[in-house]
Amino acid sequence: MKGKSNQKEIILAVGAHPDDIDFGASGTIAKWVKKGATAYYLILTDGSKGSDDPKMTPQKLARIRKKEQEEAAKILGVKKVFFLNQKDTELIADIKLKEKITKMIRKLKPTRVITLNPIIIFSQERSFINHTDHRAAGLATIDSVYPLARDRLTFPQHERQGLKPHKVKEIYLSSFGQGNFVSNITGTINQKIAALKAHKSQVSPETIKRIKKWSISRQSKKSNPHYVETFVKLDIWS
Repeated sequence: MKGKSNQKEIILAVGAHPDDIDFGASGTIAKWVKKGATAYYLILTDGSKGSDDPKMTPQKLARIRKKEQEEAAKILGVKKVFFLNQKDTELIADIKLKEKITKMIRKLKPTRVITLNPIIIFSQERSFINHTDHRAAGLATIDSVYPLARDRLTFPQHERQGLKPHKVKEIYLSSFGQGNFVSNITGTINQKIAALKAHKSQVSPETIKRIKKWSISRQSKKSNPHYVETFVKLDIWS
């Protein structure tokens, strides 16, 4: 992203739940926005299941998490957050979901799409299982980028609505420290942390410390840490 081309960069980040993108990619998104890109979020589920509070209801939690995500997006400079409001924990990468994502791609015409890596089921190093919704979101988004958004005869109703096929140039899969593209976010790590703190219903101080620790590049010195986010980057040529 150099020179005048920065002004033409449009980023679409697709996550399963409010906070997904902020955990894995918000430092990079904030960096690209500072360089002139326009960024959008597409959140697929309502996030209505992630609470241990016995007094919490799904409806209340969904409202809380929507506001938290909008606040986090403002911190990062994201232009707008779109919500599909699918049911939390029930996301399926079926043709109905792919049609909705494809429609958003054709509407916004992103040059870069960021989403979750669908092939990661668990991380032994970080001791966690990748949420079923994360995997469904990643798979549906990849399929929507290629070939669905590209092919004119796929979802012809879009063309009748004035939306033309669109070819995304690059896709980035947030991959929990593994990948072929390392983004230096030292200049935006504070924005990333502030965005995560906006998700008060989900993120504890201990989680913030863990994420910041995981973000330190293994190549940097302890006295001068560099912070990174890692992705599997795919260049789409056809």
